[in-house]
Amino acid sequence: MASSVLISDTEPWKDLKAHVADINKTHLRDLMNDVKRSQLMTNEFDGILLDYSRQRATPETLEKLFKLAEAASLKEKINRMFGGEHINSTENRSVLHVALRAPRDAVIQSDGKNVVPDVWEVLDKIQKFSESIRSGSWVGATGKALKDVIAVGIGGSFLGPLFVHTALQTDPEAIETARGRQLHFLANVDPIDVARNIAGLNPETTLVVVVSKTFTTAETMLNARTLREWISSSLGPDAVAKHMVAVSTNLTLVEKFGIDPNNAFAFWDWVGGRYSVCSAVGVLPLSLQYGFSVVEKFLKGASSIDQHFCSTPFEKNIPVLLGLLSLWNVSFLGYPARAILPYSQALEKFAPHIQQVSMESNGKGVSIEGVILPFETGEIDFGEPGTNGQHSFYQLIHQGRVIPCDFIGVVKSQQPVYLKGT
Repeated sequence: MASSVLISDTEPWKDLKAHVADINKTHLRDLMNDVKRSQLMTNEFDGILLDYSRQRATPETLEKLFKLAEAASLKEKINRMFGGEHINSTENRSVLHVALRAPRDAVIQSDGKNVVPDVWEVLDKIQKFSESIRSGSWVGATGKALKDVIAVGIGGSFLGPLFVHTALQTDPEAIETARGRQLHFLANVDPIDVARNIAGLNPETTLVVVVSKTFTTAETMLNARTLREWISSSLGPDAVAKHMVAVSTNLTLVEKFGIDPNNAFAFWDWVGGRYSVCSAVGVLPLSLQYGFSVVEKFLKGASSIDQHFCSTPFEKNIPVLLGLLSLWNVSFLGYPARAILPYSQALEKFAPHIQQVSMESNGKGVSIEGVILPFETGEIDFGEPGTNGQHSFYQLIHQGRVIPCDFIGVVKSQQPVYLKGT
């Protein structure tokens, strides 16, 4: 497909637009009564079960969506991303968050260089540093072990790590490895948020992780200066180097701030902020709290889904299926919102994380060439843990407003996560 042709000008798009009339004639109740259809519209991979039988769609709808994906050259675009091509044409960059969790022996190229060794160099540095903090071989300015961590960041430097931290707090192994430690995330410049984060903490036992790629992000640096003053006023200005570290690429400003550049952990311009939880942005604070071995399991899980996404035919590809159904709901059926309803309290921060990952990425009003789009893109994501939502906004859904939903619940340990789309 030529780059100047909008996807909405293709025959598969027009075919789907005509198909909406067929779907509108059919009630979801009737679709659910088709046992064969419901059985076909489930998929499982690596302990994750996707049940999308409650979508207003039929196997015919899916076939038409697969043809649209072909017209959009989706497989080619996936390969280009994994191949390190500069698919971020606005900034002329690769998009390689998949390299952040790739196995040590993987080869992922960016500008002719395999970036995986660079990734593992930082991961090894994080492992060594976090173990030195956790073991007590690195101590604060007064000789006390650093048991408490405040991660200062905003947006992608905050929402992803907070989501994973909240989930790990219910994992039996992570509970044990985190015993006696505290991890806080500071994003808001509201003094109330600062006060809440330092309440009950002793500067002598606190390590601050400042997360800012450029070390110029206004909100993050304001909070970082506030915490620097909190430490230096109590322990003296020389204590900053023992109580503050950085996740940044701007070593000059890191050093000027008072942090030892040797205690700065790098990431790269091919890491988009909203996808940075698997970089030092998330791995450093999470490893300080739970130990690197626990966080490495999270990275391996992300890598598993990456490989599934890259290599699995679209008919069985969970990320592709969810993406195509999202497109079907918003751009064809005209449903502007999606509710994300985790029935596991461990996933209570999932919806805010997805709000950024999805809405910051997909809510575009123009094509990549700058052409105004004649259709809606991206959904308005919102959500709360399901049992709470049942006593609030569910009432709106029950009374006839159609809002597609993703239900997420962990059934048991070692059992699949259950995703239902309606």
